[in-house]
Amino acid sequence: MKRTLFFLSSLIFFSMISCDEDSNNNSGGDVLTNSLYVADYSAAKESILRKIPQIYIDKAREDLHVAYQHTSHGTHVSYGLFGLPDYKNGDEELFGITNNNTQEGKLDFHDYAMAAYAANGDDASDLSRNETAFVQATRNYLDASENAAINVVMWSWCDISGHNVSENYLPGMQTLIDEYGEGGSKTGTGAGKRSSPVTFIFLTGHANSNSNVGAGKPKNQADLITSFCEQNKFFCLDYYSIDSHDMSDNYWEDAGDDGNSNEYGGNFYSDFQESGSLGSNYYENKSSPGGSAEYGQHNSQHITANRKAYAMWWILARIAGWDGKTTE
Repeated sequence: MKRTLFFLSSLIFFSMISCDEDSNNNSGGDVLTNSLYVADYSAAKESILRKIPQIYIDKAREDLHVAYQHTSHGTHVSYGLFGLPDYKNGDEELFGITNNNTQEGKLDFHDYAMAAYAANGDDASDLSRNETAFVQATRNYLDASENAAINVVMWSWCDISGHNVSENYLPGMQTLIDEYGEGGSKTGTGAGKRSSPVTFIFLTGHANSNSNVGAGKPKNQADLITSFCEQNKFFCLDYYSIDSHDMSDNYWEDAGDDGNSNEYGGNFYSDFQESGSLGSNYYENKSSPGGSAEYGQHNSQHITANRKAYAMWWILARIAGWDGKTTE
């Protein structure tokens, strides 16, 4: 009897060790970026993009349906996404994307999606036009039967300077998450509810030359948004961080939205592009999938939009279930 009890106790003990080991193995390896929720300059790199397990790129491309609303600065994301499939061998399939034209096997992306759904004649072309109009425009868009498949929503800023992020943007996004996010009041079954919960991606604002620091300015606004996202585990594409860091991770506090910095002594993104080669170190952004080559608006080089597309795919892979870590 004692031998039997000893055997059973030993079996349970070693089973617990085995389970712990399996759990540790499944936890993944090293974190690749500064954060698991904010896609800053550390996520906005081709080297990081190529380390994302393909299973999550595939799952994002096949399962996610993205609605994006923006004006000119927002093209940094969309033009970068549209150009990426033409970059290197295999990218046409791996990062295939459509614009308002759903195709099997390609990321279902809806550009300039929500402005037409604004209420009462409000200007909801981006977050800067009207600080609260995006909330009702998003509701109207998601409540429309033709948009039932949408499960990712993102809004971009024109110029974030001077806007009341704490009073308007962050509470507005939280309201939408409470309504349409996982377990939200407008998700589920029954009249007026949608079966697909929505993931909302936050954005910071672009950098402004020699005017980034101070109350209501891009860096301070970015700090508020990224802190909120870290605290609540919400995804954020950090425009400001990408605009203000060069390809060697140096921070330029006076940078503008084009890689320009007086402290640097020129344009760090143009210098990187000129030192590299097309198709090897960078790719041409496109105005549409398969369309003509075009810089992101307000840019004189392709690197800014390249980087924001890398950051966007990092977020999409995280939404699709990737833990943000290397595989062991």
